[in-house]
Amino acid sequence: MSVFNAGPPVLIEGGAGVVTLVEGGAFCLSDQLGDMHSGTAHGLFYRDARILSRWELRVDGQPPEQLSVVLREPFRARFVARKPPPHGIADATVLVQRRRMIGEGMREIITVRNLGDEDTAVHVTLGVDADFADLFAVKEGRAGGGSGETAATEDGLRLTDRTRHGRGVVLTATGNPEIQPGSLAWRVVVLAHGSWCTVVHCQPILDHRAAPMNFDDGDEESPAHKIRRWRASTTTLTASGAGLNTILQRTETDLGVLRLDDPSDGTSYVAAGAPWFMALFGRDSLLTSWMALVLDSDLALGTLRQLAKLQGVESNPITEEQPGRIMHERRHGPGSDRVLGGTVYYGTADATPLFVMLLAECRRWGVDGAALAQLLPAADAALAWIDSDGDLDGDGFVEYRRKTDRGLANQGWKDSWDAISFADGHLAEPPIALCEVQGYVYAARLGRAELAEAAGDHHAAERLRAQAAELKTRFDEAFWMPDQGCYAMALDGTKHPVDVVSSNPGHCLWTGIVPDERAAELIERLGAADLDSGFGLCTLSSTARRFNPMGYHTGSVWPHDTAIAVAGLLRYAHIPGALELSVRLATGLLEAILEFGARPPELFCGFPRAEFRSPVPYPTSCSPQAWASAAPLLLMRSFLGLTPDVPARTLTIAPRLPERAGTIRLTDLRLGPATVTIEARGTDAKVEGLPPDWRLNQL
Repeated sequence: MSVFNAGPPVLIEGGAGVVTLVEGGAFCLSDQLGDMHSGTAHGLFYRDARILSRWELRVDGQPPEQLSVVLREPFRARFVARKPPPHGIADATVLVQRRRMIGEGMREIITVRNLGDEDTAVHVTLGVDADFADLFAVKEGRAGGGSGETAATEDGLRLTDRTRHGRGVVLTATGNPEIQPGSLAWRVVVLAHGSWCTVVHCQPILDHRAAPMNFDDGDEESPAHKIRRWRASTTTLTASGAGLNTILQRTETDLGVLRLDDPSDGTSYVAAGAPWFMALFGRDSLLTSWMALVLDSDLALGTLRQLAKLQGVESNPITEEQPGRIMHERRHGPGSDRVLGGTVYYGTADATPLFVMLLAECRRWGVDGAALAQLLPAADAALAWIDSDGDLDGDGFVEYRRKTDRGLANQGWKDSWDAISFADGHLAEPPIALCEVQGYVYAARLGRAELAEAAGDHHAAERLRAQAAELKTRFDEAFWMPDQGCYAMALDGTKHPVDVVSSNPGHCLWTGIVPDERAAELIERLGAADLDSGFGLCTLSSTARRFNPMGYHTGSVWPHDTAIAVAGLLRYAHIPGALELSVRLATGLLEAILEFGARPPELFCGFPRAEFRSPVPYPTSCSPQAWASAAPLLLMRSFLGLTPDVPARTLTIAPRLPERAGTIRLTDLRLGPATVTIEARGTDAKVEGLPPDWRLNQL
């Protein structure tokens, strides 16, 4: 969640009828006709500002009648409609098509086809406006009035932001339109069985510079070319199990369009999700990058580099920046400075240890050692934050408490205002120490110890491992609830366990902080009917006072959350019940994803499957959303038991694939200098391309 809105997203007008297109730093929301209407959340957004707030096509003064919407890629769509036939005539003869592509701006090709036997005259009008509202003002329903100024020029229509110097948009079109402030219009005669078309370009202006038009598929910077390049550079993932191949293909495409590029060094990193979170987020981008290592490790390196550039260096209570702290989110919109006191907000407790975790994991996956070495100072600064500002009272646990009333009250991944509560419903008072954050810190220290050992710093490695072991013991003592067979969600400001049963301890399994002697009981508790909805883990037990299956963090199901729990269960596959529950949770989640057209949403409602045979959508869920899109990759990697150690020239694989997964194949999987192919089914696997000096451990 963003600091700009400390509650769940608001409902977009039109609900399920909203069509979302996204590519890099731009996205577009419209109705199913392709129109964007003033007074709604519709619009074309670029760099966190709405550069088009109205975009309405009319034929002879009337909106066409919708026939269909075809979404070829996440960044382009074709809207098909017809001109309504005259009264008393059964069949329409005028077909209207709009082919839209999003990139550095927008291109729309409008085609009118005459299917009749007589020539027909048509008046085509495109009504346009721009309010240049900040993205979060739109999201929260605060945008109104607008600040756009419209002027017709010889070349097209120019819309300028009156309140932000140097921001605007220029509209140009073929077909010699009549240009008036607020509209482009064409009066044409379409021959019998003929067609007419115009190409309209929407070119953003930022800091007085026009964005490059990159819509030619042959252009190396076009969205189509970039997605082809992404697919060519990533691991090819296929599966014979019903529906699984479709899910994996959608995952690859969606992660491709959620990438953002840094022109200063040519690296790519991942945004949190569309439509509202097309920006760098610490926690979301780090977890997504971890899950996506099996697809592309460059994404993880680019994300680490971006976060290191923005790592805290001073103390600022407004932005919650602190030395060594990894940021929560970065924004570029016109309202960013007003809300944050800057464009970067740091109020998160978990991004900092996750940064160190991912750095160590990148080494295991063979990311360039020299590039990782450059990030070691950032990792050490992150660990220093964990030991200082991250531990508010010096008790050895990382806690959070916001510095002002502007920031997020809760600063873990469940960051809505009511997310952290006791079983009886009363809210936990800060400072709050979340159970999963302690797990991340544990794994971060072990990961940094590996890096130190590899560099020959045995003393540092021993110290870090000792700290991790001490944390593991103290965590178990402080968080374990024997009457529940589960870890508390958190400790509150008085160090009392927040006694609600939740999905959070699944993350603790993933990080390995759970002792084996606790694991069987915890696994049994996670698999109980009050947490397992049948489509994945609910964020909160249905026995809790605040449980609400339609609550953002208080009873819904988040695909990434369930996938992390499954990865944790498979880490403890030697414990009775772990494998069975992992299969059950993964199967339910994948079946839910197929119900959503093979694209996992950010979250969905947590109603039990016995009550609703299909998962109930959460109406304002982001889609595509990065860590949801990457969740199937983590499931696949976990069931493969895929554990590379490139510096040690070792690949370990322990497949435990469910029968319905069929045969899984990974082609061109890059592991440092090696490129391998893995094919697995059930508990059998075959690896090709492993260098002769490598060791294969097949368990």
